[in-house]
Amino acid sequence: MHSYPTLPAEPRQNLTERIYQQLKQDIFDFRLLPGDRFTESAIAEQMAASRTPVREALLRLQREGFVEVFYRSGWQVRPFDFQQFEQLYDVRIVLELAAVRRLCEMQPAAALEELQQVWLVPPQDRLTHGPTVCSLDERFHGQLVEASGNAEMARIHHDITERLRIVRRIDFTQGPRIEATYVEHGEILRNIIQRRADQAQLLLKTHIEASKAEVRKITLHMLYEARQHQDSSRQLA
Repeated sequence: MHSYPTLPAEPRQNLTERIYQQLKQDIFDFRLLPGDRFTESAIAEQMAASRTPVREALLRLQREGFVEVFYRSGWQVRPFDFQQFEQLYDVRIVLELAAVRRLCEMQPAAALEELQQVWLVPPQDRLTHGPTVCSLDERFHGQLVEASGNAEMARIHHDITERLRIVRRIDFTQGPRIEATYVEHGEILRNIIQRRADQAQLLLKTHIEASKAEVRKITLHMLYEARQHQDSSRQLA
């Protein structure tokens, strides 16, 4: 496990949030790999914090499914469960297809105008920064569901998005995938605006399925490389 910067003295709530964000980012960036084990004491020492905010941060990560606790041997970054990811993607597809059908049947939603301003832009105006496009992509899919007017469906979709974020963000580390996202989102939007529900649903399903396949391939490759780097670092230590 790598060393963390010393954190300044601050209110415990802020410290808990900072530790939570740091650990979550380390998991997202594969500095903490699936299956890695650690203790509260080790994190507290490296973060120059007491165990209480560390435990609070870890409990929050546990609730979100990123870590799990072994009461006799500390904590573990939760191993990737690709079967669960596949199931979450399947539920996400069902929700978004229902939302698109509804959007094509109702009065045009204001959210569609916002999405057009982001995604229906000339190629030279498209963003290329992966993390930024990833956030915009989340909002695209979230706004489609929210705009359909079903608050419960939007809540469930948001929860699924949170649980898939660790792998979905990997799709935006590759230039061609960013370009494809702009093209595919644009086509989906045009068909929704034209109320072509069947075509919009087909495009949306194809778009999500392609992303799912690419994410799995990239994730496995990145995990392999991160594990190789970790093993090399240990041998040099």
